[in-house]
Amino acid sequence: MKREAVIVGVGDVPLKDGRVVGGGSVLQVQARAAKAALDDARIPMRDVDGLLVAGLWGVPGPGQLPSVTLGEYLGIFPRFADTTNIGGSAFEAHVAHAAMAIEAGYCDVALIVYGSMQKSERSRTLGGRPPVLTMQFENVWGIPQPVGGYALAAQRHMHEFGTTQEQLAEIAVATRKWAALNPAATMRAPLTIDDVMASMPISDPLKLLDCCLVTDGAGAVVMTTADNARAHGSRMIHVRGYGEAHTHWSIGAMPDLARLTAAEMSSRRAFEMAGIDRAAIDVVECYDSFTITVLMTLEALGFCKPGEGGAFVSGQRTAPGGPFPLNTNGGGLSYCHPGMYGIFLLVEAVRQLRGDAGDRQVAGARTALVHGTGGTLSSGGTVILANH
Repeated sequence: MKREAVIVGVGDVPLKDGRVVGGGSVLQVQARAAKAALDDARIPMRDVDGLLVAGLWGVPGPGQLPSVTLGEYLGIFPRFADTTNIGGSAFEAHVAHAAMAIEAGYCDVALIVYGSMQKSERSRTLGGRPPVLTMQFENVWGIPQPVGGYALAAQRHMHEFGTTQEQLAEIAVATRKWAALNPAATMRAPLTIDDVMASMPISDPLKLLDCCLVTDGAGAVVMTTADNARAHGSRMIHVRGYGEAHTHWSIGAMPDLARLTAAEMSSRRAFEMAGIDRAAIDVVECYDSFTITVLMTLEALGFCKPGEGGAFVSGQRTAPGGPFPLNTNGGGLSYCHPGMYGIFLLVEAVRQLRGDAGDRQVAGARTALVHGTGGTLSSGGTVILANH
């Protein structure tokens, strides 16, 4: 009988003012998130035989072998390991890789983990990419990274389609309304379009409130077979489809500045595998490193046509009570963003499909689409999940 891979546990660590409560090293916070997810799954750490981890911690140094380092710390001896790093979308790719490994019998229990202490360590900078290899053609001219590349895409989208800064602000405001319903969110105070428009310019046309937070954080996802889930009494979420792609690293090599090609590619594969259309999706969790990321992603995923993203998000359509629930925990713009946000998209989607989201719960949510973006609009990972 075919082995079906399912998600059975999710976990994260509490934050206060963007910092991990109680502090700790990057390995310690990942261990806490892993334990929370395994407890949620009702599966002991000793059963984990697949470890998937990505991050920029400990580089150069032990972080160059992240699964080996974290496996040693957790006491896990995996027979399947994956350290694929394609940016913030890596964890959506990890779900796909874990599903394939579990279904092929390479492992029985896969643990996907991410953690960062970037806020506490003050390690986030605007110019952190050295001018080598392809970066030598951009960084030497002073482009702030990564915001400068996203700003170029925003300018191009505005030029081609007439998208406005106010339409981008709609995304930040709607996301903050979801964060107001999430006690764990870093930023919960009311926000208006005027507030976004009046916030400090960062890289034209993007302003401070168009940009994600800089926080600590850690999250984890546990996957196993449906049979094993039943044996442990775990609540399972089905992985119906997935896809991944990447197109470039340096922004000058992006195929089309106004079009998110990687997301088009990954989502096409995910929808084909799931055998459903976009109307079947009840809730969407997509990467919101910047407001322009969301707008371009919605177009690339096919929820609206190219150039129609601005109109699609207008009128607070994606806010609580609107017809298109999006980034329901407050997203990277208001909940948290510890450098690579994709793991938290998965955690929130699972909570929504289980009915565990409290005041922000989307009524009747049965199917969720999760999409991660990595690099500078470089990579895409799409996962379609269902509770049935």
